[in-house]
Amino acid sequence: MDIFGEKLNELLVGVYRQIEKIEEESLKAVGPSNLSISELHLLEAVGKDRENGRTVSDIAQDQDITLPSVTAAVNKLSKKGYVEKVKAEHDGRVVYVKLTRLGRKVDSGHRRFHQSMVRSLSRDLSDDDKKILVEAMDHLNQFLYHKIEEIEETNARKVAEAAASEE
Repeated sequence: MDIFGEKLNELLVGVYRQIEKIEEESLKAVGPSNLSISELHLLEAVGKDRENGRTVSDIAQDQDITLPSVTAAVNKLSKKGYVEKVKAEHDGRVVYVKLTRLGRKVDSGHRRFHQSMVRSLSRDLSDDDKKILVEAMDHLNQFLYHKIEEIEETNARKVAEAAASEE
């Protein structure tokens, strides 16, 4: 790896670790927390529509996780008092997940951290620099998205091969 690659790798790893640490600390700041980072991000997904709430399908798509995983997480968050499930008035089969007062408090603190981070990062950047940064982050995001797809395909293939060999 060249000097640029080494420095970029060092920065990416550092940024990831620092964001993770700050999110963990922000959980502590709101009081004694029984939330994981994954649950915090699920609250963030629910909070995207504070007025109406969101369906489990909406949350699963937003977080790129399975419906059963979201259902289990929502049930857990409901027991902890962070979300509530409300049946739709127009169709009793549709259930919306909404933040409770406690959930809104935690979500607001998390959103403030993200807003502060973006403001701090972009404050001294020119419009051209902002455009370049967004394009670079988009490239990184696309790379990671495709890498996850590759891993999931490989894992699914291995599971299928294992099942076929057992027959």
